Amino acid sequence: MLKFFRFLVCLALAACSSSRTETPFMTGGFADFNTDYEEITISTDKSFRVAMLLPLTGSAARHGQGLKNASMLALEDLNNPNLILQYYDTQSTPSGARIAVENAVRQGARLIIGPLMSTEVQAIAGETIYQGVPVIAFSTSQEVLQPKVYTLGLLVEEQVSRIVDFAATQGRRRLALLIPDNSTGNAVAKAAVKAAQKNNVEIPVIGYYPPDVSDFSGIIKQMTRYDERHDQVLRLKSKLDALAKGGDAQAAAELKKLETKEGIGDVGFDMILIPESGARLTSAVSMLAYYDASYPEVLFLGTSIWETGKFNNESVMHHSLYPAVSRTYSSYFAGKYNQIFGERPSSLYAFSYDAVALASEIARRNPSDINPLITNPEGYTGINGAFRFFEDGTNQHSLDVREIRPAGDVVVDAGPRRFADDGGERHFYAAEELPVGGLPQIYGKNAQAAQIAIYGRLFSDPAMQVYDE
Repeated sequence: MLKFFRFLVCLALAACSSSRTETPFMTGGFADFNTDYEEITISTDKSFRVAMLLPLTGSAARHGQGLKNASMLALEDLNNPNLILQYYDTQSTPSGARIAVENAVRQGARLIIGPLMSTEVQAIAGETIYQGVPVIAFSTSQEVLQPKVYTLGLLVEEQVSRIVDFAATQGRRRLALLIPDNSTGNAVAKAAVKAAQKNNVEIPVIGYYPPDVSDFSGIIKQMTRYDERHDQVLRLKSKLDALAKGGDAQAAAELKKLETKEGIGDVGFDMILIPESGARLTSAVSMLAYYDASYPEVLFLGTSIWETGKFNNESVMHHSLYPAVSRTYSSYFAGKYNQIFGERPSSLYAFSYDAVALASEIARRNPSDINPLITNPEGYTGINGAFRFFEDGTNQHSLDVREIRPAGDVVVDAGPRRFADDGGERHFYAAEELPVGGLPQIYGKNAQAAQIAIYGRLFSDPAMQVYDE
């Protein structure tokens, strides 16, 4: 495997053997062609120029500055005299990104790192492809990717595939989805359908909710078949009550056990994926538990966004699982970032460090065609563990599966330290194929609209019903 972090082998020793505190070297910034950029360089005849397009002003400026800070840490650690890094401000807008990339290309950039947002990536793709300059963006939107427009961002499809794969190995066979009625929800649903197909898992039910909802009671009541299960418990209670009044002691005991039961019977699924966070997530899982969908009968699954929350004190969340990038070297990065910049870094910023490290490896080799080196099937090892790019612009990360426990989240299935020798090929599972067990019942959204959003087509299956309450 290509390892551009050769310094990581002795990283801990180096940190321990030196007590000095340094600030990343910087040169003064200057303006040109109506856009701001700063250059960090030790120029040589073998210089390799990289443009970093970041939102240094505007609505995403805080993240842009954090990404820039992380890139400077990488520059200091790698100390590659052949690497010239220039910063261009996208101003957090597509138009700013277009101006920035035009100036970067004019300045001779051979590789673009960034932008951050999908709209910015979309805005620059035409120019970079025309000019033959590869892009390594930070966007998490798969729709804007294409050959020579890559991303280091953690994509929804990979996250969903990883967590469903693991849950399937634990014997879970029926996956429900509770998703927002927006592009994020649709992306999760598409990914879940592919992951379910790969693992021979059924998706019996999908519940859509408005993105700004705070009360999940209605949609979850429908998804868990509450009315049907409530009728069952009422009938059983009535039967047991009659027997108990006739002197049946066993019936009386069974009736007492059902006093607090609002429903009986299977809710119809044994795992549920919820791509939410914060108060909205805890509200949803609490309501699921209220309607008898909780661990161990039902396993809660999430996406990497769960890593930013603190759910260890929420008993209903215990044993829940989510995917997260490997944090093999994260303590070093977070510690140094905090020491120099006075704050703990967002997990996003480590991707910037890895991107610059990859650029340094490319600069060291300085090939005429950069793309084969970017898409090397063996991949690379960085702050966030192993990762690699595919020719269509997507990527693969070494994702751990983490479990929420009272004392703290723990890794229950570690991601691979290196990728299989598969030549970088992947097996694709088409979302438009009829899924295992037939089409799911849809709640909260028109069924035909849901079919189009998830499968890209309409199925003539009478079992596909509409529940719009």
